[in-house]
Amino acid sequence: MNLRVTWVQPEDLVGHELRQAAEDGRDASAIASRWHAAGGRPAPSAAGASRTPRPDLRPLAEHLLDELSTLPSPLSATEPTALADIRTLTPHSPPAYEGPPPRAENHPLRDRLHASWLGRAAGCLLGKPVEKLPLQAIRALARAAGNWPLTTWFTEVGVPRDLLAAHPWNRRSAPTSLAENIDGMPEDDDLNYPLLDLLLLQRYGRDFTTADVARLWLDELPAGRTFTAERVAYRNLLDGVEPPLTALHRNPFREWIGAQIRADVHGWTHPGDPAGAAAQAYRDAALTHTANGIYGAMFVAATIATAATGTADVHRALAAGLSLVPPRSRLAAAVRLGIESARDTHDFDAVVDRLHTTLGGYHWVHAVPNAAVLAAALTHADGDFTRSICAAVSGGWDTDSNGATAGSVAGLLAGHPDRLPERWTSPLKNRLSTSIPSFDGIGFDALAELTYLEAVRP
Repeated sequence: MNLRVTWVQPEDLVGHELRQAAEDGRDASAIASRWHAAGGRPAPSAAGASRTPRPDLRPLAEHLLDELSTLPSPLSATEPTALADIRTLTPHSPPAYEGPPPRAENHPLRDRLHASWLGRAAGCLLGKPVEKLPLQAIRALARAAGNWPLTTWFTEVGVPRDLLAAHPWNRRSAPTSLAENIDGMPEDDDLNYPLLDLLLLQRYGRDFTTADVARLWLDELPAGRTFTAERVAYRNLLDGVEPPLTALHRNPFREWIGAQIRADVHGWTHPGDPAGAAAQAYRDAALTHTANGIYGAMFVAATIATAATGTADVHRALAAGLSLVPPRSRLAAAVRLGIESARDTHDFDAVVDRLHTTLGGYHWVHAVPNAAVLAAALTHADGDFTRSICAAVSGGWDTDSNGATAGSVAGLLAGHPDRLPERWTSPLKNRLSTSIPSFDGIGFDALAELTYLEAVRP
């Protein structure tokens, strides 16, 4: 059997770590020269991209990865990882909401959570077929179908064959995520992680530790359903590395988007308490991520916690999320750029072009550019559900993850599942496929109730 396991082989990780070093200001030029002189290659443009195995380079790769980890970063003071240091840089976080507790029998939080779960699924599903495609390919495919600006599901009906050949849909997702073949919500890591976080709260409560997250993953998460930083951390756990070193040890993906897609439940279960939501998201994210990778999770959790009150608009929610991110960090600057660009420019394509010009040097799965396009999409849509998920996906980069988070926020703002357009909710058929035990086939109404119970648990 020729089985190549991606995202964990040392010779595959060196190129990514060299790129990470360039981004966080570490001088790795001498190490890069040694790597290239030995025949090592730079990071591939796509995460997990196929390449010829080079096990002969593995001993050198392991040595260089460890050497790279010792290089000091000039950004460590403005982009810390420790929660105490983050809090020192964000002393003016918003106070907790003083509204009535959501424990009434018919409290509207139930409906908001239901709409948010549906929104997360719809936004994720919209972005799945174009994940990994470059921005111009996304635009060309949608235009060919008469669907630009984006207003509904992608389809290949009416799209010329030569265009499909030049820009094929995501191979794994196309059979279940184009308009002509959607039949319920297929499995996706953007939905698997919220399920795991529900299990996390059910099993360990709100005082869970990062070690509890690790235990839960080993018990309930199939290793083959992890990617990038999560897969490296999983491997580290199996090798006996304990958190928080799981996020650091030979993990060049530690500032990518993975922790951000795990943040929704932490916001959903802290309505009106963005600081509490961010702190909870931190303990989850610290298993796999550092610095900007953690900030993305805290930003989303706090934004969602604010939107969950039913009293805040999207702009106030984004401001609350941003207030909990170190202000001189690259992620904070990217979020500000996204918000300001969307406010200044009516044409969203022009907004996206500006973001890609400014932030296009990052990998398409990195937290920084994706936070920018998410913030821009939500700002531009001004609370409208369809515009939120369509703008997030049409911004490119990690399309399914950004669509999912935008849908989660916009669903909360809509406040009720009946206020979401039926073209987005009907194809979901109130059915989620997953490999997380006990959840396969569950309905979004049932998930909303389970989430609500965790939100009101004393």
